[in-house]
Amino acid sequence: MGGCVGDTGRTLGCRNSEAAAHLKFISIFVIFFTSVVGISLPVVLARYFQGKPSYDKAILLIKCFAAGVILSTSLVHVLPDAYDALSDCQVASRHPWKDFPFAGLVTLIGALLALLVDITASAHVEHSHSHSKDSYLPVGTREEEVSVKKGNELAKIESGETRDKGEDLIRLKQKLVSQVLEIGIIFHSVIIGVTMGMSQNQCTIRPLVAALAFHQIFEGMGLGGCIAQAGFSFGTVAYMCFMFSVTTPMGIVLGMIVFAVTGYDDSSPNALIMEGLLGSLSSGILIFMGLVDLIAVDFFHNKLMNSQTWLKKASFIALALGSTSMSVLALWA
Repeated sequence: MGGCVGDTGRTLGCRNSEAAAHLKFISIFVIFFTSVVGISLPVVLARYFQGKPSYDKAILLIKCFAAGVILSTSLVHVLPDAYDALSDCQVASRHPWKDFPFAGLVTLIGALLALLVDITASAHVEHSHSHSKDSYLPVGTREEEVSVKKGNELAKIESGETRDKGEDLIRLKQKLVSQVLEIGIIFHSVIIGVTMGMSQNQCTIRPLVAALAFHQIFEGMGLGGCIAQAGFSFGTVAYMCFMFSVTTPMGIVLGMIVFAVTGYDDSSPNALIMEGLLGSLSSGILIFMGLVDLIAVDFFHNKLMNSQTWLKKASFIALALGSTSMSVLALWA
């Protein structure tokens, strides 16, 4: 309990509403700009390489770097913060929070929810394709059917349809992964923004501005790499990039409004519980997406990577670089 008193004393010494508000206004513009740069970079690079022989390899390396960033974000940033929030003395001294590791449980729930969404969406897509194929086959005369069966054209048509169906399913899967991934990242970004917006601690906010700027660059590169590979239309890409870029600044503004209207303390037990639960949920989503839909898919089921040993090594290096770059930021934020 003495540790709580000491922490409170240090916090009160750094509380300055005017200085904190000034830092938060600066952070809104800085974080928005760095978010735009981070998420736009892989998208622009993908469009630059499109149509060139190295396009597929460049996209694969960008995606592996992205997977490292996403995995590190969930395990080094989001999950430890969620554990810290729920293990704070104001929360951990209460029932039922002191009786059970809720951060781990909610992380598990997040991973299972991501799996459920993945399974449901994949089944829906496959059912739609099979239903479409059965319902809309062209009907011809008997003579036409016999004529087609006598040649090799039917085999070619079926082969082409199977290949097109497989490519469509892969592309739709990539789109689904990108969308679920953005949802998990938006959860995380809202938590960061609202927490900063409600904070009046200038000692905490000052280093966070610089750290979050780099954080948004790397996290944006992670999400942008997945968006680039999914093959969305220009309008959808622009919308997803915009949503990522404005989420944290909007969270900061929302946190400032909530504090101004209610005087709500970001270090209160209820705020810590909400932060811990949402952080755990988003961590579970990001862990599942990083390991299952990004890393496992490319390293075990990607024909391009498995056909070239040097590309698999380069992809692992990109994965390690993404993980390292994001992990180093944990020194400051």
